[in-house]
Formats: sequence, structure tokens, C-alpha cells
Amino acid sequence: MAINLELPSTFDPTVERTHLAAEHIFRPISRKYDKGEHDYPTELDELGKLAKQARSKEKESDGDTVGAEAPSRNGPNMRALISAREMSWGDVGLLLSIPGQGLGNAAIAAVATDEQLEKFSGVWAAMAITEPSFGSDSAAVSTTATRDGGDYVINGEKIFVTAGSRADHVVVWATVDRSAGRAAIKSFVVPMDTEGVTVARLEHKLGIRSSDTAVLRFENARVPADNLLGSPEVDTKKAFAGVMQTFDNTRPVVAAMAIGLGRAALEELRRMLEEAGHTIDYDKPAAAQHASVCEFIRLESDWEASWLHTVRAAWMADNKEPNSSEASMSKAKAGRTVTDITNKAVEVGSTAGFSETMLLEKWARDAKILDIFEGTQQIQQLIIARRVLGKSSADLR
Repeated sequence: MAINLELPSTFDPTVERTHLAAEHIFRPISRKYDKGEHDYPTELDELGKLAKQARSKEKESDGDTVGAEAPSRNGPNMRALISAREMSWGDVGLLLSIPGQGLGNAAIAAVATDEQLEKFSGVWAAMAITEPSFGSDSAAVSTTATRDGGDYVINGEKIFVTAGSRADHVVVWATVDRSAGRAAIKSFVVPMDTEGVTVARLEHKLGIRSSDTAVLRFENARVPADNLLGSPEVDTKKAFAGVMQTFDNTRPVVAAMAIGLGRAALEELRRMLEEAGHTIDYDKPAAAQHASVCEFIRLESDWEASWLHTVRAAWMADNKEPNSSEASMSKAKAGRTVTDITNKAVEVGSTAGFSETMLLEKWARDAKILDIFEGTQQIQQLIIARRVLGKSSADLR
């Protein structure tokens, strides 16, 4: 039986709308905010309002078209994937700067109760996980959340918080009981105007400079107990699978960002090859063509594989199927592929690729973060190996 890999026509408006934003809003200001790091892109304010209205309509549409007896569905995860892909074709950093679309929003969507989803439906939430003492080992969280009556009091420091100075809320990973290990790690929604929450520093970065990256400090920051996402129970059997479910949603989205940026670089690479007189012929063996064309075909096939991995991971999430392995596979494949594509495009572009006359050198700088945040290449491979081999984190480190 043939497999239809085309996206449903119901997503056509999403593709059209997001690509237009990438082409006519992001691309024209891409270099401006790359040079003006930490300047707030005010051009995105209106886009944020429009995106919020569109999400509201799409939510209603998803509810109307997908019944309980439907054999499969393409829902919010697939839609988020497509939006990220199209907008990242324009600019990854600007995508991460759209008001109301923070990484913390994905965390809320992944583990919040129905009441919490309603309560936090209009927030712009950053996500704070990494600390000065650890990077990709999310189980090493040392920020504490201590119960005090009807509140939790949060203390600690978080680094590399995307949109940390711009979002109005932040989802903070903290432990409610250090002696209980991983099982006690919970996520809390903290308003940025909470007393005791401060932006300590903004980072200067290699890429995605239009997106701010902050260091946040929490000193006796008090939040209501019902701002703890999901269940407050410390279940040692479940460990911290609840908060880790966040990554099952966000990793395919980061993979989609890599795919969008990779497509932009592939299109530019194709243009340069054709301009130099090298035709890409898919009917001839790659090895029988110009070396640069052969390389292009290899990169394009890797890009296609990345996209299929990512679509599968998002489809599984929409259909409530466990997708931890697939989410890590999509992130690992797409993250590695986009750095390969952008570096090769700079190489082929030669002087033009290395200068600021084109966006190629910027794309190469932006691409690297997509292989790092939401779990490095090495972490993704470790997760995949554990799933394939049936090993626990204690067995395979």
C-alpha cells in the first residue's frame, strides 16, 4: 500500500500565513536584529496578536474536525511543527521572539491540568531548566521549591533562558525534596513580576542574536501552590517523567526549526550551483555529476530524512503515542543535518558565503544552537540508545 506523505490540506492556511510572515516580516529585519543584539523587535508585536487569534481559531477547528472515534489525527503538535518550519526559513531568532510563543508554553501544554491550561492560556512563558552546575543533565536540578502554606517559595539560579527578559512568565524546574531525587523535580509557572525574580544578565551569543538569552535569579520567590504544573505528588516509580514529557513536545519543534533553516540554506545553495552552470539531475547517479552537485544531493536527502523523522514524532504526540525515542531521533538528525547544510553552503559560497552580503554566514551561526538546546546531540544519542537497548539511565550513562 502506498503511503501518502503530503500534509493535509487543512494545514494549507497555516503554511501560507507563516511563510508570508517569514518572507515579508522576518527576512527584511533579519540582519538588523542580528547586529542589534538585545534590541527588542517591535515589528513582532502585531504578529504576536495575529498569531494568538489564529491559535484560538485553530483550536476550535481541531476540536470540530477530530472526533473521539477518528483513527488518527493531525493536531496542535503538527501545526506547531509546520509553523516553526516555515518561520525558521525566515529567521530562527525572530521566531523565538514572537510574543506569546515561548518554550514554556510548550511545557504548559504538555503537563498542565485542564484548569491550568485555562488559567495560563494567555501567557508568554519562557522555560528555565539549565543551571550553572549542569547543562543537559536535567536530573541535576538544584533550584528548590519549598512548600509554605498555600504557596511554594523558589530559590535558585537559571541560565540560558530563552526570552527570559521578554516573556511575562517563566516555567521553572525545581525540586520539592532533594532527598527524593528525580521524582521530586517539578515545574512551576512563575510570573516575571513576582517579588524575588530578577534578570541578572543577558548573554552575548554566536547566533540567534535577535532572541534574548537571560540569567534569572529566584530569591524567596513566592508562587501559589496551584502554579505547580501537573500532580504535586512525589512518585518515585514515575520519577520525573511528567516534566520530561515537555521535551517530547518541544524537541520535534526544535527539529522543525532546523528543517526550516536547512531549507533556506539548501535553496540558496541550489541557486549558487545553477548560477555557476551546475545542473542538478536526479535521473543521473550522483557520483556521475559535479562534486558540488553530488554533495547537494547528499545534503538534500539528509534533509528529507530529518523532515520525515520530525513528522513522525509530531504525529505520535498528536495521537497520544509515546514518542520519546522519535522526538530524540528527530532532534538529533535535524540538528546535525542543519549544521552540515549551512557550513557547506558557506563553503560553496566562498567569499560571499563568509561575508555579510548574504545571510549564509548568519544561518551557519544560527544553526549551531539547534544542535545544542533542548538536549545536545550526545544526549539525544544516549536517550535513543537507552530506548533501543532497553537500558535505564543507571545502566547506560
